[in-house]
Formats: sequence, C-alpha cells, structure tokens
Amino acid sequence: MNEGPQKLIDEITEGFSKHGYICSEQIATAVYLASQLEKPILIEGPPGVGKTELANTAALHFNQEIIRLQCYEGLDESKALYEWKYGKQILYTQILKEQMQEVLEGAKGLKESLSRLVDFEDIFFSEDFLETRPLLQALSTENGAVLLIDEVDKADEEFEALLLEILSEFQISIPELGVKKATVKPLVMLTSNNSREIGDALKRRCLHLYIPFPDANLEKQIVLARVPEIADSLRKQLVDFVQGIRELDLKKQPAISETIDWAKTLILLNSEELDVKLATDTLNVLLKHQQDIEVVAKEVPRLISDALGSSNGKSLN
Repeated sequence: MNEGPQKLIDEITEGFSKHGYICSEQIATAVYLASQLEKPILIEGPPGVGKTELANTAALHFNQEIIRLQCYEGLDESKALYEWKYGKQILYTQILKEQMQEVLEGAKGLKESLSRLVDFEDIFFSEDFLETRPLLQALSTENGAVLLIDEVDKADEEFEALLLEILSEFQISIPELGVKKATVKPLVMLTSNNSREIGDALKRRCLHLYIPFPDANLEKQIVLARVPEIADSLRKQLVDFVQGIRELDLKKQPAISETIDWAKTLILLNSEELDVKLATDTLNVLLKHQQDIEVVAKEVPRLISDALGSSNGKSLN
C-alpha cells in the first residue's frame, strides 16, 4: 500500500483511539475505503462487538452529525423516509376554506374546477408539509452526516428493497416532489447481527466488514481505553477470564461492552485480584441468561486458575 493511503488509515486508527474506540487495521481500512469510494459499509458480527459504536465514533472523528435509524419488523417508509403532515394539511385546509371557494369561483365546468384544485393541492404537498425521517434527513444535511442503519437484519426484506435506491444513488424518489439527491453524500453504515441472511442486492451495494470478538491483546487495549483506572494485573486477569468463557458452549457470549461493565464492577468493589467468590457473585454482569451463568459457575475455579496463571504465574493449587 502506498504511503499516502496508509497514512490516512493510520490517522483513522489514531483518531478513533482518541475517542476510546480501539480498532484493528481491517476496520480502519474499511472506514477509509468507505469514505473515499462513497460506498456504504455492511458491518456484520455477533452482538456487542462494537458495530454501533463504530458509527458513533466515525461521526466524532469526522466531526459530523450521527443520524440513526433503528430497524425493526414492520418498519416502513413513513418511519424511515418521510411522511406528510396530514394534521397540518387538514388544519390549513380549514383555515383556507374561504380561499378555496375563491379559487373555484368563476370556474367553467368540472375540468376547469379540477385544474384549479390540483394547483391548490400542490401547495399542500410541498416541503413545508413534509416530515423528514432519518434516511431523508441524512440526504438533506448540508455538511454531511454519518447515517447508521442499525440492525438491518431485523427489518423485513421489503425494507431492503426500499434501501436500494438510497445506497446506490444517494437519492430518494418522492412522487409529489420528484427526486431528492444528497447535497453531500453521507457515510452510511449498516449493522447486522446475522439473525437472517441479508439479500444479495443490498450486499452488492456495500463494502463488507465482519467484526468478530477481539483476541486477548485487543480486548486488553479496549478495556484500558475505556477503563483507564484499572490496574494492569487485574485487567489482564479479567480479559483472560472472559476469553475463557467465550470458549464455552453458551447461549450468548459476553460482549465487549459487558467486559467493560465487569471491569467497572470490579473497581467499584475495590478488587485487586480475581477470586472464585468474586467472579461467581458477579457473573450476572457478564452473562444475561441463567443457564449460561449455571454453566460458567461450574468452570469458575478453572477459569480463575488459568487467568491468574497467565497473568502472574499464580495458581489455585
């Protein structure tokens, strides 16, 4: 890679780090390519690996507004794109009732009356009566924005079709107003937890980025960035403990955010070193399903021994 692009990628890595987001070379490269190619990024991976936070940090790094659309089953264009302010239209119709009579006064025949009403109707379907939603808001910003389409896998396949024009042309077709193109193309990030397969048409329009759970070294850096007051030895122990948990067969693996919450919990409890009781009593911070807690509880002595042994050579035996 040429020195120029690599320098810009390094600047993204450093800039994200200043905002507390420790990203890999792959993530920084994807953000760089998305900004240069003006293509959306489809970010996939298990819940809690920092997909949403990546978009939030990108907005901070590029000093742009973050516009978020949270996806869910049944999401339609009235909540994602725009809708007309029908209440305001009705109110104005009542207020202008007398004026409407003046508009029709002197009209000769039904055809001329309809023609005058159509002209009058155009007033009510102008931007003054348009309620913009996240997708249209992102295209309308004058200074650019980071558009986060979060958990797109939770939306219906019909919603994916709605996104195709936006993600390929950065424009929206509004029947009453025509085509609305982006003044400044937003940086678009879509996230998916892989609860269903995303359609090929949507994938073709995006760069692909998969974020797995971090390895131990990266997770230690993340904990240090988010909880800088934690002692090095305790940070290493808790990360090694969490890494051991992720090797077990669980319903839901602990996310990075839960590792950070556990680090804060241990500091709050004035902990200097992991022990069996401490870990067992606080497993509910790391794990969200009782069956997972019961599975891990049986493994706590071994996990603690491994964590202590890897950090400072200690063992429970």
